[in-house]
Amino acid sequence: MERERQRRIYQLQSEICRTLSDPKRLLILNGLRNGEKSVTELATELGLSQANVSQHLALLRQRALVKYRREGVNIYYSLTTPRIMEACDVVHQILVEQLERNQALAQEIGLS
Repeated sequence: MERERQRRIYQLQSEICRTLSDPKRLLILNGLRNGEKSVTELATELGLSQANVSQHLALLRQRALVKYRREGVNIYYSLTTPRIMEACDVVHQILVEQLERNQALAQEIGLS
């Protein structure tokens, strides 16, 4: 029973990781880091079309990473929890550290 529960949790974790595998979705999440924004605000800020931002937000909403509220004709999106950005920040920092190590190694062996 516990093994099956763990497998299901890992399956759900995998789905979230797949959702986070798109750079545009990461940009959108980062755009929501400091509070809610409309699709128009996000599209303008990120230089993406509103249709494209809306598509990505729909997937983020399906995975419960963002939530929305309607105000008149506008829809405002926000993160369901700031912890999602904590997770993204950890992965980002790991990447930076890897790049720094690779650069140091390249310099050490005279490749740059």
